Amino acid sequence: MKTFCLSAFILFVALPAGCERAVDFKLNETEPRLVVEATIENGQPPVVYLSKSIGFFSKIDPPTLVNSFVRNAEVYVSNGTLTHKLKEYAVPVGGGLHFYYYSIDSSAPVTLFLGELNKRYSLRILAEGREYNAETSIPDTTRRIDSLFWKPAPAGNPPEKVAVMVRAFDRPGFGDYIRYYTKRNREPFYPGLNSVFDDQIIDGTSYEVQVERGIDRARETTSEGYSFFNKGDTVILKLCNIDKATYDFWRTMEFNYVSIGNLFSTPARVVSNISGGALGYFGGYGAKFRTVIIPR
Repeated sequence: MKTFCLSAFILFVALPAGCERAVDFKLNETEPRLVVEATIENGQPPVVYLSKSIGFFSKIDPPTLVNSFVRNAEVYVSNGTLTHKLKEYAVPVGGGLHFYYYSIDSSAPVTLFLGELNKRYSLRILAEGREYNAETSIPDTTRRIDSLFWKPAPAGNPPEKVAVMVRAFDRPGFGDYIRYYTKRNREPFYPGLNSVFDDQIIDGTSYEVQVERGIDRARETTSEGYSFFNKGDTVILKLCNIDKATYDFWRTMEFNYVSIGNLFSTPARVVSNISGGALGYFGGYGAKFRTVIIPR
């Protein structure tokens, strides 16, 4: 994986046009690192994706992504009472290619469990001769959804566009963190462009805010009006309480998403809760759902 000094590049482009000089960038080569995306949700089994980091300037195509998956790892998840060894699964994605993930093994029902609210979980990964560990919790669903409704989008938007709004209550006491997703019609659940929030401002209050439409960052750009829904849509809001480590991971990750291509943004390190030098996170989600049907 190649890295470079962003501050040096900013300094270079900020020089007056008349002061031209050659600048050589030394790109450090680093060994690929394990990338972990592991989640557990109330009522759902743990799901773990393992891959290797890819070079900054590497060509990204389906074969490259498939080859980045880490196969034949030993993955264990524990709820403090039971420890379950996850099984590797393959998902065909066309062209003879497969994506891989780890989840519960139904052939070992004695140790099988699903996520529960107010419980802690640990993750242990043995891959390519190294061990990685992480912990998370599934918090209680403390953010109360009072109503989910819609109203016309502000003037200047097409008449078919609507804003989905949520009226909610945050319990008193700082330290409630959330991540949200939306599902539109038959689409999967997608997180918002800025999907995580704390309660520093709204602690102990009822509040009303727009629910921006979640997007598929791999396929969709954030053009003007992206945050609105259309008349005729059925929208499901998935609101998840998360712990501080999960919040910190997504807060720093999403900052980096929106900073890509912006030469004047401040570089930020993505905060991981995986030990052993891996990238990524292990996150617990306490989820609740609410639906609104927008008439045509």
